[in-house]
Amino acid sequence: MARDLFHNIVRSALEKDGWMITNDPLNLRCGGVDIQIDLGAERLLAAQKGGEKIAVEIKNFVSASKISEFHMALGQFINYRTALRTEDPNRILYLAVPLAIYNDFFNLQFTQTVVRENQLKLIIYNVDTEEIVQWIN
Repeated sequence: MARDLFHNIVRSALEKDGWMITNDPLNLRCGGVDIQIDLGAERLLAAQKGGEKIAVEIKNFVSASKISEFHMALGQFINYRTALRTEDPNRILYLAVPLAIYNDFFNLQFTQTVVRENQLKLIIYNVDTEEIVQWIN
């Protein structure tokens, strides 16, 4: 499976934000289907004995059809979230989206409605600074 264009940028941004990359990629097998999510990460929290665990699917939205890429990303997100609920229920799934795409395409009313209705969790990252700009739960 080919890595997304911004894979290493998101990995670096997560590490800068205090996350330890535990899986690159995160491989799961659920109901007879092999699933590969771009990254798995963990962050230990001082207030807890355990830590936070996330899975991150990275999207770049560089094709001419943003809606087609969004459609594919949404389908992957729903499938991956279902697999995680079964195989790794303590891990939270996020969709990583470039800041420019978030400011443009993800601010459209339609996109916001779909994100809200499907309860997508987003990581907004800056391609140039390799930093996470915003977490949207």
